[in-house]
Amino acid sequence: MRAFAELYDEIDTTTSTNLKVAAMARYFRAAPPADAAWAAYFLSGRRLKRFIGPAVLSRWLFAAANLPEWLVSESYDSVGDMAETIALLVESDSQESQDVSLAEWVTERLLPLGNADEPAQREAIVGWWRTLPYRECFLLNKLLTGELRVGVSELLVTRALSEVVGVARADVARRLMGEWWPSAEFWAGLKSGELPAMDPSAPYPFYLASPLDEDVNTLGAPAEWQIEWKWDGIRGQLIRREKQCFIWSRGEDLVTERFPEIVAAAASLPEGVVLDGELVAWRDGAVRPFAELQQRIGRKKLTPAILEQVPVRFLAYDLLEQDHADLRELPLSERRARLESLLAGASPVLSLSPLVAARTWDELAQLRDESRSRSVEGLMLKAKGSAYGTGRQRGAWWKWKIQPYSFDAVMLYAQPGHGRRSNLYTDYTFGVWRDGELVPVAKAYSGLSNSEISDLDKWIRAHTIEKFGPVRAVEPTQVFELAYEGIAASTRHKSGVALRFPRILRRRLDKPASEADSLQSLQASLPAAD
Repeated sequence: MRAFAELYDEIDTTTSTNLKVAAMARYFRAAPPADAAWAAYFLSGRRLKRFIGPAVLSRWLFAAANLPEWLVSESYDSVGDMAETIALLVESDSQESQDVSLAEWVTERLLPLGNADEPAQREAIVGWWRTLPYRECFLLNKLLTGELRVGVSELLVTRALSEVVGVARADVARRLMGEWWPSAEFWAGLKSGELPAMDPSAPYPFYLASPLDEDVNTLGAPAEWQIEWKWDGIRGQLIRREKQCFIWSRGEDLVTERFPEIVAAAASLPEGVVLDGELVAWRDGAVRPFAELQQRIGRKKLTPAILEQVPVRFLAYDLLEQDHADLRELPLSERRARLESLLAGASPVLSLSPLVAARTWDELAQLRDESRSRSVEGLMLKAKGSAYGTGRQRGAWWKWKIQPYSFDAVMLYAQPGHGRRSNLYTDYTFGVWRDGELVPVAKAYSGLSNSEISDLDKWIRAHTIEKFGPVRAVEPTQVFELAYEGIAASTRHKSGVALRFPRILRRRLDKPASEADSLQSLQASLPAAD
């Protein structure tokens, strides 16, 4: 646990990807096999099921810290993170702390808590607080609440593991996909370079396109590229093995049960097939806005009514496996030809993602301008000779997106961030005008530089008008330009609208709050009801 805490600290205090990879590689080389497996599990973004909620921990903290409740509350308001507040306030005798391995912490201490009653949980956890030094106590609380976030991408973890175990990155990435349990045996299998007995549900690592920031004319002739629409849905892999069908989202969630009509259609596929494509809402011969798909995936129970209201399709654009053979190293042009042959005569629920044809980039730019009317986000550009890579590798796949919607809004509330930013106000709520009042319409936390965040943090502290726990209401004078990808009507929001992927474009110091946009102007962008 101590070595993992030191690794977390190294990762958390640098922005250098090379230093992060080097730190992980040092840890993996020195760690016992079971610890290395658990570290790979957490670093790759997986989490334990929550054992205890932050609210329960805060109750125990009042007694454990032996401090007035108001002082504990003020400390939490300042820090903005319960795990860190506990680690700072509970006095520990680190001289009594034994360096228990990470694997032992998880398997012999944390996992058994799930079957313990609250008094037993409290006794164990408060006892740990009193013996662990700050960083280990912080990590313990993050593991307990299922909120451990580590500042590395899965691609960096794969890079470090590949360097240590001497196995190709693509093979390491595949071993980390899907469902697996950390153990010494798992680590030995990873080091051997041999794939385990195939889990029929196991997906491949997704290949991700990079945003096209350069002039499209630098890419050569359009004829060298396979050009498709960038669908506004859920990226997924459709797997047909051992007479079963599995659907994985790009976020590595198994979502098979959410799409019964696709499972039924996939029954006609031959064995040993894996398709990469997009799950989209589809009606009247065309893709529908993502907001309609959200209505369906947000339901706990799929009723016949919602299945009828929001039919779906799987638009396939790549073939990763055929006859149980991995096709990822084949050129895209050959994979596409095989895909077209495979889906010829298949159910319409399983459709080919159509290709977009044009002779020049100017013609493609004109088609791209039609994206919103087609309920798509732009164009995908894929080199016809490209293999199917792992993660985000620049050069072969590009996403040429349309410009986002934007509007001007006023900051209303701010709250602290997480990790290294837990002492800064980095998460903001913005509002627009309705009948002379500002109505909250979006939350955003990305888009500002570190220096801009620092300046804004000072302004927030000096212009707070009210506090609600860690949230501060501020003077409504600061205007920001926000971008978003889509808008939908929403009964869950006070404003009546929900924005997709809101983020900050810039701070408008040149504009008074009175000139921010109105809710009416945002509502004008809502899709017309059918």
